[in-house]
Amino acid sequence: MPRPSCWQKKVPITCLPRAAKEGLVLTLFKARSVITMNPSMPRASAVLVRDGMILEVGEPEHMQPWLEGQEYTVDQQFADNIICPGFIDPHLHPSMAAVLLPMEFITAMRWKLPWGDIEPVTTAEAFDLRMQSLNQTKEPDEPLFIWGYHQLWHGNMSKARIHQVSEQRPIIVWHRSFHELYMNDAAMSMAGIDPAQIRPGMQIDIEQGHFFEVGLGFAINRLNPWILAPEKYAQGLQRLKEVVHHGGHTSIGDLATGLFNFDTEAQALAEQLEGDDVPFRTRLVVHGTRLTQGGRKPEEGPAMADALQSHNSHRLGFAQHIKLFSDGAFFSQLAQMQEPGYIDGHHGEWLAAPEELERHIRAYWQADYQIHVHVTGDLGLELTLDILQKMQDEKPRFNHGFTFEHFGFSTPEQIRRIKALGAQVSANVYYLHELSDSYAKTGIGYERASQMARLRSCFDAGINTTIHSDFTMAPAEPLNSMWVAVTRQNHAGDVMGSEERLTQQQALEAITINAAHTIGLADITGSLRAGKRADFTVLNQDPLTCEPSALRDINIAATVFEGQVFPIE
Repeated sequence: MPRPSCWQKKVPITCLPRAAKEGLVLTLFKARSVITMNPSMPRASAVLVRDGMILEVGEPEHMQPWLEGQEYTVDQQFADNIICPGFIDPHLHPSMAAVLLPMEFITAMRWKLPWGDIEPVTTAEAFDLRMQSLNQTKEPDEPLFIWGYHQLWHGNMSKARIHQVSEQRPIIVWHRSFHELYMNDAAMSMAGIDPAQIRPGMQIDIEQGHFFEVGLGFAINRLNPWILAPEKYAQGLQRLKEVVHHGGHTSIGDLATGLFNFDTEAQALAEQLEGDDVPFRTRLVVHGTRLTQGGRKPEEGPAMADALQSHNSHRLGFAQHIKLFSDGAFFSQLAQMQEPGYIDGHHGEWLAAPEELERHIRAYWQADYQIHVHVTGDLGLELTLDILQKMQDEKPRFNHGFTFEHFGFSTPEQIRRIKALGAQVSANVYYLHELSDSYAKTGIGYERASQMARLRSCFDAGINTTIHSDFTMAPAEPLNSMWVAVTRQNHAGDVMGSEERLTQQQALEAITINAAHTIGLADITGSLRAGKRADFTVLNQDPLTCEPSALRDINIAATVFEGQVFPIE
């Protein structure tokens, strides 16, 4: 009998005949302590597993009825470690990471990656020197893709500035936000971009070589032959797999499947993220507006999204989830802000016209989908809350799982509305660490900068709240995100918005059981109890009793995915 897919919720191992079950070897994992995230039994010392499923969590002496007359092994390798539920990042982008990870990184923050560290570059002069150095090391006809530029550290970018490095080599400088990029003339020629194609309102400044938000999609469509080249894309997904494993994840959410090209992505994901050597599952959530591009109506989307579930495999699976977009990129200061707005008076951008966003949301709401909406500014949040209120008025729904993704800026009053409307929050708390110091001075002032990602308010209101990386917008390191949420310390060493700090218990919930609820996997993972998948993260310190400052430095010894041990070197 084939093993059930992890998306087949109603086909557990208990459906096997008793004789077949008795032929399976049981494994008893012992630990210094087991953190279950199950309030009825928060701590234990052992987990009993059969064929990837937890039979019982507790003390070994209580498990004898399972063991009598059965073949079993006692696994002592984690006897001195802490076992906790497998970490979950409910919002990252495998395909975006696969595109960016083969690029050259020039970033303002240090990045710790499994294959080496990227040292920070924090001035315009140092950025240009690094570009020049990279230009000299490349083959003459090889395009140069650079990721990590941010104007707050690296100054204003332009086509003319790139030309000072080279006018002959195609050079693409991708913004830290991913939502915008710059190209020199050689790159635009390589991509077949004709200035005559550019029309007003496309979010493209052709004189500066600047493509942003909707204009980024225009550029991506023409750069796909290079960024989605099969060998390079496969290399990027292999690197992504390393990153996810080293972060201690056993489940992730791909929150915009089809961002580049659905067919190419689907094939590559199936080749690289499915198989016995992959230590995690991926919830695929399709990019709603990409799904119906090319003249299709939003109302056609739900049926198209339903059909995608036929592609589900053991580790890769769609469900009734959809991703939509409200306002612009947080890192680009293109979030839509309520008054008093930005200090310099500039305005954010909409990723979809408000009426189009409402039309897409209505189509999926009526089809009973769980809707995830990218919102970064408090005006973007307000718009989306207004649309959600309309949906509840038109067709009341309970336990609908509507999720506000990223949740950069918000107001206390909006927290109340989120609770009243029954929605969830999935926040990128790393914004606070990297950007609050700079945004306090040059963006929106200290008060609002210090209250980015107001997570404690969400917990206190009883809103299901999780934290994510949006990798590569933040490191795919749940313990680092947990550290930021608990300490609220920014890169300058200042504590920002201390009243919004989470407890260690709350922060661990945010990267385990709450995250599982957000992507519809709470019935199979996110906590340790009988009947769930045997997904563990194994740590050398206790994340609930260690000093908060030590959270990000806890060593991850291994993960266990459905009972199979995957050591971390």
